[in-house]
Amino acid sequence: MNEENFKQLVTDGLLALKAGGRVAATATDEITGAATDPELKSMLETGNETAKEWQTRVDQAMSETGASGEGENPILEAHYEVSKRIRDAAADDQTRDLGIIAAGQLALHYWIASFGTLKAYAGRLGMDQTVQAMSQSLAEAKQADEQHTQLATQIMG
Repeated sequence: MNEENFKQLVTDGLLALKAGGRVAATATDEITGAATDPELKSMLETGNETAKEWQTRVDQAMSETGASGEGENPILEAHYEVSKRIRDAAADDQTRDLGIIAAGQLALHYWIASFGTLKAYAGRLGMDQTVQAMSQSLAEAKQADEQHTQLATQIMG
């Protein structure tokens, strides 16, 4: 395997995460305004703060690869558009809140997969700072996913 090509793959992944963070910040601001459950609103605000930490870690990881610039993330951009349609189509507040949670979990699973993959790849390249950053972010994303499931169960009654 060509190590430079492999390193570029990690760099491209980090750039996609950086772009995804911008999409997520915009979406979370809108979603928080649409949510009605107080605990969901709080969870979204906490998630937004955690996402800012993820962005800081991604930036630090990018410095380890020597990467700079901005990337694109068509996956999260498309997910953002779908989540807006889900919110707009909700027949009532409870359904909207549950749709917000479901859409949030889909996004979290993207982050879980991305952090896990980049952690493994960075480990293969000996990029210890990136491994640590992705590990911490991965653990936080998994925890947030579990919290979303618990809240959805609570809202459903």
